Amino acid sequence: MTVDGWLTIVLFIVVLTALAVPLGGYMAAVYSDERTWLDPLLGGPERLIYRALGVDRERGQDWKSYAKSLIIFSLVGWLLLYLILRTQTVWGFSGLNPEGFHSMPANVAFNTTSSFLTNTNWQYYGGETTLSYFSQMVGLAVENFVSAAVGISVAVALIRGIAGRSGRSLGNFYVDVTRTLLYVFIPLALIVAILLLSQGVIDNFRAYVSFKGITGVSQTIAMGPVALQEAIKLLGTNGGGFFNTNSAHPFENPTAFSNFVEMLAVLVIPAGLVFTYGKMVGSRRQGLSIYSAMMMMFLGAVVVVYIAEAHGSPAQHAAGLHTAYVNGAGGNLEGKEQRFGIASSALFNVVTTVTSCGAVNSALESFTGLGGAIPFADLSVSEVIFGGVGTGLYSILLYVLLAVFIGGLMVGRTPEYIGKKIEAREIKLVVIGLLVTPLAALVSTALAVSSRAGRVSIDTAVTGHGPQGFSETFYAYLSQANNNGSAFAGYSGLVQPRAGNLGAHGIGLADYLGGFTMLAARYIPILFVLAIAGSLAAKRVAPTGLGTMRTDNGTFVVLLIGVITVVGALTFFPALLLGPVVQGLTGHLYP
Repeated sequence: MTVDGWLTIVLFIVVLTALAVPLGGYMAAVYSDERTWLDPLLGGPERLIYRALGVDRERGQDWKSYAKSLIIFSLVGWLLLYLILRTQTVWGFSGLNPEGFHSMPANVAFNTTSSFLTNTNWQYYGGETTLSYFSQMVGLAVENFVSAAVGISVAVALIRGIAGRSGRSLGNFYVDVTRTLLYVFIPLALIVAILLLSQGVIDNFRAYVSFKGITGVSQTIAMGPVALQEAIKLLGTNGGGFFNTNSAHPFENPTAFSNFVEMLAVLVIPAGLVFTYGKMVGSRRQGLSIYSAMMMMFLGAVVVVYIAEAHGSPAQHAAGLHTAYVNGAGGNLEGKEQRFGIASSALFNVVTTVTSCGAVNSALESFTGLGGAIPFADLSVSEVIFGGVGTGLYSILLYVLLAVFIGGLMVGRTPEYIGKKIEAREIKLVVIGLLVTPLAALVSTALAVSSRAGRVSIDTAVTGHGPQGFSETFYAYLSQANNNGSAFAGYSGLVQPRAGNLGAHGIGLADYLGGFTMLAARYIPILFVLAIAGSLAAKRVAPTGLGTMRTDNGTFVVLLIGVITVVGALTFFPALLLGPVVQGLTGHLYP
């Protein structure tokens, strides 16, 4: 551990908060249909889009109509992206496939389409060796914008349901998506792309560069339109890398400054949405209390990972592999970029796993047992520590409603939240909505590790079927269920058939099971969130009285963190014991 490392973490938190507060106020104006400084520039294009879609922006939708529009919109997006990936070879005439890549096979295309539609961006392929520029831009980059906009729209609908005054309208889905794209993502993506370009991130349509190195070995350097896709990959908490090594690749993340910018880009919108929530419900203290809970859990995760990686693992100490810095401080540098070091790698690790981003600047499977357990823990609380754009806010609001109900029962007060009674219907919807993601992860993991077809996806040549092998499998489905996309790289969906295994069947299971896991864990909770929003929107607001439990103070923050921790621990602790915890206690390098 170093002073510079701790200063980097502190500076990041300060800058994040300083950016999130004004951005939150701006987004509140966008979704409250107030005038913004971009209206003179974007008002005309916005009206043209509504006219082309036949949308009446003044016509609100109840939760069922909102959900129906969302499902239809997403289904069309899935079909279009699948078609692009399956016909990639056909688009060679456009000049945007200079390497002549073939179209994706059906199983990989199914998984990839489901992945990008659900804002997961799980990748069973190497971007620079599989996808044309056309597929990257017209397919994946567009879906990066759209899938993130869908998540924010659901969060805004829930806010309107909480803040509504005896009505049924949650707004208009198409208006929310359009305003998210025009007023939030496109301006921010341009700013981030310019910053990344200034640091050396590439953006071109050149053919790959081939040459012979000083040893005479032929090498190829991949090119491509990276900067703009990198910007929305981060801002939309998408995470899919243009290159296989993601943000560890120097063309995606060349400098320490670009690394800092990328981490900020991942968290700034999820953090800002919390302040958007406070302003839209008419109580900034409500937003601040949620932000405090998120930040406390985030800080705890960062501190544990940094200390664990700076100390190294028992296996490294036992084998005498405890890497030393030149200043004498030890640490685990395995799998980490020397450009960033331990502190920035640990911080990036937490930033990407508390959200649904999944971008990485180091190899997660190379972290120590304790350092690798934190990503598991982050995913185990189901996107409530900032979380993905939109998904993080509506997920933690479900926990807020659950905490209100539990707290009310504990102190004998009527469960109320911002003047609205929380009754049996809402709690049933909350509980079911919170259970979908854990069930999807656990059931998928059980199917994978208990079947021969599933086990071939583990890199048995290196890790065997011990704690590391289980960790790889569990993390894969936990990541996909949480629409995160990061991975322990030993788990593969592209297993080659070989003697004695079911390679071909393994490919089908990993790709299709993962795809269905992502779709179910994304859209089923959304339906329950919208149902809760509709139920709350129809309730009348009761005046605050002496029996009302406050939800904007430190006591409630502690209660909220406790509820999140207990639910996450009860759900996933046994599975964590079988993988990263056991691995962290072993003295063997490869269990």
